[in-house]
Amino acid sequence: MSIKHLEEYKDPDISRVIINNLKKISRKNVRLMEVCGTHTMSIFRSSIRVLLPNTISLLSGPGCPVCVTDQKEIDAFIELSKIDDVIIATFGDLLKVPGTKSSLQKERAEGKDIRIVYSTFDAVEIAGNNPGKKVIFLGIGFETTAPTIAASILADRDKNINNYFVFSAHKLVPPALDALMKNKDVRINSFILPGHVSVMIGTKAYLTFFERHKIPCSITGFEPTDILQAILSLVR
Repeated sequence: MSIKHLEEYKDPDISRVIINNLKKISRKNVRLMEVCGTHTMSIFRSSIRVLLPNTISLLSGPGCPVCVTDQKEIDAFIELSKIDDVIIATFGDLLKVPGTKSSLQKERAEGKDIRIVYSTFDAVEIAGNNPGKKVIFLGIGFETTAPTIAASILADRDKNINNYFVFSAHKLVPPALDALMKNKDVRINSFILPGHVSVMIGTKAYLTFFERHKIPCSITGFEPTDILQAILSLVR
């Protein structure tokens, strides 16, 4: 794909046309939830909420990997860091998340060997350089983070590294949507579904959810015109 086509997804003129169409056709109040945290960030950066007519409300969903990590899982991570000869490898956004009594950041400050990595393969490298210790990578997130973590396990096997471990605390998007719809206090008219997750799991993974709840959904990318087009299709 050329840069020209990439830029079209950020084109303010195209976005303006979509917004004007929304203002023309939007007559009743609707509440749309963007499931993914990447959508939320893009909506914030692009000021999409401010540009939409007052009839359309956007709700931020459960798509942040850290936000959906259970309290008991955070506590388990902290307890693992206290084991002798263990190195905890994690992405930095998990450090400050509070457990019941502590956090990874506090444990790190008290001398526990907790290292921030930028890739799962960094954790495999740490394991290779520290054969006398157990390196545990904290795997969190949805379907998008699972493949790279699986790839790190394969890399560990290929390199005959026997001290690399993964604590998998992954979540699935369709059950999260189902849980939201089963909550009687939640009022959602439509969902904006994440493009990257949907590429990995396919639309069939949502079929049970669609059939059970009969709620309109739109799978879309993360640029402003992507999101606005999804909103337009849902309002229609």
